[in-house]
Amino acid sequence: MTIRLPDAQGGLRAYEPRTEPPAITPGTPFTSRTVFSAAHVVADPYADVSPDSPAAVDWDATLAFRRHLWSHGLGVAEAMDTAQRGMGLDWAGAAELIRRSAAEARGVGGLIACGVGTDQVTGGSPAEIRTAYEEQLAVVEESGAQPILMASRALAAAASGPEDYLEIYGHLLRQSAEPVILHWLGPMFDPALEGYWGAADLDTATETFLEVIAAHPDKVDGIKVSLLDAEREIDLRRRLPRGVRCYTGDDFDYPELIAGDDQGFSHALLGIFDPLGPLAAEAVRVLDTGDTAGFRGLLDPTVELSRHLFQTPTRFYKTGVVFLAWLAGHQSHFTMVGGLQSARSLPHLARAYELADGLGLFPDPELAEERMKNLLSLYGVAP
Repeated sequence: MTIRLPDAQGGLRAYEPRTEPPAITPGTPFTSRTVFSAAHVVADPYADVSPDSPAAVDWDATLAFRRHLWSHGLGVAEAMDTAQRGMGLDWAGAAELIRRSAAEARGVGGLIACGVGTDQVTGGSPAEIRTAYEEQLAVVEESGAQPILMASRALAAAASGPEDYLEIYGHLLRQSAEPVILHWLGPMFDPALEGYWGAADLDTATETFLEVIAAHPDKVDGIKVSLLDAEREIDLRRRLPRGVRCYTGDDFDYPELIAGDDQGFSHALLGIFDPLGPLAAEAVRVLDTGDTAGFRGLLDPTVELSRHLFQTPTRFYKTGVVFLAWLAGHQSHFTMVGGLQSARSLPHLARAYELADGLGLFPDPELAEERMKNLLSLYGVAP
């Protein structure tokens, strides 16, 4: 049996889907790496909302997906950009998500870290931005989750130079109860973050970033770097104070960065580990045995899918993530907060299906094929 998929040239090509489901089951906890999946939220498809309305979330399906990730040993990075933070999910929705997911994590013993940002304000002075950070930090700490200090659009707009970043981050780190993860998200993920750390030049920005860490190494568990530049990440992780981890956020080069070299390695906090969850977990368990080649053999073939989902405009990778969750049966619909299911073209989605199916990511290949055919029919593609 074949399915006809549209290509980028406006034609149709025949594809033969796989018929056997993947042979991956939950396993033991990881021993060599700490690995977080930045998880998406599931929209409520029956809510009568517009793209400008507050997000309507299907909480049962959203939490069920987190239990799926935890069952494979992955940690959940909650309320990050994968969850459409600042792209449909406002702070009120993010706060509820944090509280619900943290409570769920306690119930199953799952690892969880949650994003702390400033998205309840759109501007203001550095002092007002600091207050917004403090409010979100309190919510995360009260939930019992580890904080991830996210990059702030408001701070990027208001800061007059590196000194504002040093002051605000220093204040937050001094008052945090436990070590946090610092998140440097590049402008390819969010154009409003251009010039973060007070400089458009990344070398200069890196020095400020390292200065923040060096002043408070006891309050920084690790850094999450999302610049899609493997060499820059490697250089940065080699300069970290002892005991401060690097969590790769590079969705293009993650196998190499997690595997590491004779001078170190990266842990992981990745949006691509939302659709790759079970396969990524199996690969890390192989790495735990010391089999780097086996790890790369499992994870290297996934990079083509990741690069496809994260192609420019990179910030719309979330559409592909949710699309694959629907095909995999983790949710009953392909509807997104803010209507972002329309942010990628049909040929883009068709290629994502083909790559994911080839990797064996669908627990029920027949269901995935049926849903792909339904989508094609909706777009007017004849069987």
